[in-house]
Amino acid sequence: MTDERGLSLIELLVFIVVVGVAVTGVVSVFSLNARSSADPMVRKQAVAIAESLLEEVLSRPYTYCDPDDANAESANSPADCATIVEATGPEAGETRYSNLTPFDNINDYDSFSMTGIDDLTGAAVAGLNAYTASVQVQPAGAFNGIPAGETLLVTVNVTGPGNHRISLSGYRTRYAPNL
Repeated sequence: MTDERGLSLIELLVFIVVVGVAVTGVVSVFSLNARSSADPMVRKQAVAIAESLLEEVLSRPYTYCDPDDANAESANSPADCATIVEATGPEAGETRYSNLTPFDNINDYDSFSMTGIDDLTGAAVAGLNAYTASVQVQPAGAFNGIPAGETLLVTVNVTGPGNHRISLSGYRTRYAPNL
């Protein structure tokens, strides 16, 4: 009897199937990475937009009276306002983009939104026309020992190309001297 070496047809077919499955798995991982390779840039840009807008909103005063009111800096309650009690949403004529009547209180940003990202002068920022941003300002309950009614929760939502969404939130408390 002679020694015959080699592969049978069944062994060869099993080898081809096993290698085919392994190659398919590796190729699908590479394909997934290739499809999402631009995502980090879009995500990073959306985070930068959200952080910038959140910082802008949180830097505004949080007073009982509109900052245009004569008693804005000294009021200890809405009853202390001379004429204009601060309310949710901008006062008549105020916009984010105005030099004469800008948003001057954190509450003015409630329900603000923009399609395409604009700077504070209203000029579109190049390359960001596919992004949208919105702001919600809500009263927060008692927060870390601070009584209810003295804290706001600000949430900024940004949507970028490919429906990438980022949501950032921050708290703003009212503190002396009523800023």
